[in-house]
Amino acid sequence: MQKIRNIAIIAHVDHGKTTLVDKILIATGQFKDHEKPGTLMMDNYDLERERGITILSKNAAAVYKDIKINIIDTPGHADFGGEVERVLNMADGVLLLVDAFEGPMPQTRFVLQKAINLGLKPIVVINKVDKQNCQPEIVQEQVFDLMFSLGASENQLDFPTIYGSAKNGWMSEDWRTATDNIYPLLDAIVEHIPGPEYIKGTLQLLITALNYSSYVGRIAIGRIHRGEIKVGQMVSMVKRDGSVVKSKIKELFLFEGLGRLSVTEAGSGEICGIVGIDGFDIGDTIADLENPEALDPIAIDEPTMSMLFAINDSPFFGQEGKFVTSRHIKDRLTKELEKNLALRVEDTDSADKFIVYGRGVLHLSVLIETMRREGYELQVGQPKVLFKDIAGIKSEPIEEMTVDVLDDFAGRVIDMVTNKKGELLSMENKGDRTHLDFKIPSRGIIGLRTRMLTATNGEAVMSHRFIGYEPYRGEIERRQNGSLIALEAGSAFAYSLDKLQDRGKFFIVPTQKVYTGQVIGESSKSGDIVVNICKSKKLTNMRASGSDDKTRLTPPIVFSLEEALEYIQEDEYVEITPKTIRLRKILLDETERKREAKKI
Repeated sequence: MQKIRNIAIIAHVDHGKTTLVDKILIATGQFKDHEKPGTLMMDNYDLERERGITILSKNAAAVYKDIKINIIDTPGHADFGGEVERVLNMADGVLLLVDAFEGPMPQTRFVLQKAINLGLKPIVVINKVDKQNCQPEIVQEQVFDLMFSLGASENQLDFPTIYGSAKNGWMSEDWRTATDNIYPLLDAIVEHIPGPEYIKGTLQLLITALNYSSYVGRIAIGRIHRGEIKVGQMVSMVKRDGSVVKSKIKELFLFEGLGRLSVTEAGSGEICGIVGIDGFDIGDTIADLENPEALDPIAIDEPTMSMLFAINDSPFFGQEGKFVTSRHIKDRLTKELEKNLALRVEDTDSADKFIVYGRGVLHLSVLIETMRREGYELQVGQPKVLFKDIAGIKSEPIEEMTVDVLDDFAGRVIDMVTNKKGELLSMENKGDRTHLDFKIPSRGIIGLRTRMLTATNGEAVMSHRFIGYEPYRGEIERRQNGSLIALEAGSAFAYSLDKLQDRGKFFIVPTQKVYTGQVIGESSKSGDIVVNICKSKKLTNMRASGSDDKTRLTPPIVFSLEEALEYIQEDEYVEITPKTIRLRKILLDETERKREAKKI
């Protein structure tokens, strides 16, 4: 056994794993706490910092008591399962981080199942024990029950438990005794996580991640399973399809803190980065030049949702974005496929449209948000779930969903979910909150979060994970209200908006430019209504009491990208530019829409 520990940190969204990694790096002297106050070093991607979630898995390394600890930070969200799947292949053990109040959540279960199947040894870290009403002992029992139900081995069930508060920088074996450091956790890692065995023989390395550098291009990252690798060595790369490509190692590095350390050679058990391998994919094996032996490629979860991506052809196209053509969009999607394993892209009959398959609305919306920040303009259609034919029966993806909500709103939540063909599995009281478990079709979750937050005054905490395919559950009622559609292009007038407020709620503000066919609001009735908001008040010399009252406008509804994607109907697009998110009808002309409606 070597003086190396390879650990992955797994937890539900927002249970504090990225904060914990930062504290480990600070405790082992990788950087000083005051260097960048308030910023998480691991979440170095703008979208991650804004949303407070980890999207891309990352590597770091710390040295404690002469033992090198390679740390892999994994995403907690089930939509990024493709990321989790492959990084666990590099680890020998996992830190399972659980909130002392919330306990194990659905996405903890999702990642833990994968870790247990790979035979990894867990250390349970019960975080946030300084929270009010927390119950560390009960949570520890829940974790044991969860592991038992997931089929953990005796060795895995005999896990050590560490308690503490990552935010306040302390860990302890007893939650009632606070310390002033996180060394008890580092001691547990050194003691309980097995070091990788040094396997002699010809080289075998499975590429499980990649990095990109503008200086050296694509960098392959993986764990050396067997043998040694050296700079200048000639190797064979065994592709997924069995074909073999000869390559030369130009540069080699190991991880140190958050940076990289250039080395001349590395041996079995180390996680390293390699420069010089061309045309590799995740899941390929780097092997011996003369006798290449491939390792098993990584199995990736199938996509469960599709969305149409199209070029922006609205009257406002090209005003804000740098990349607007179909070639730009296609090249960007192809580049994304190289590192986003759970993504698929399919061409359509039209050269301007592509069907993109992903793990869920969040997975696809993160891609769209990244593209718009890079200067792309595009339009996307309504998210659609993928149905399968299993033994002649039409089947659809089903998700397990948990909702934490104040007791007063529990009835409303159950009512909303059952209307979406969901079924209640269990209901549990925690203080003044109720914890609800449901099974619900993926179709039912689209658009549910926004409505649930509105119905519960923003109190509902909702999370879900894909569990499998089950027989189709029948039609689900869609959005009841129709859309308010702009009749003509121009600038919106406060006068018109005021006079039309009884027709519905608006998404725009006065003076905002609109075009014919743009969706500018939600109708208070079920059908679509075309309205003219570009009509100004006709000025006359006459005055009458009451006719010149001040205009009082209700604030407009502002959608986030996910909310917009979940809101639109089948005949609508979300138009996305670097500065604006607009909703529009696919057919902008009213006469064409009526003609199309008659065909149906």
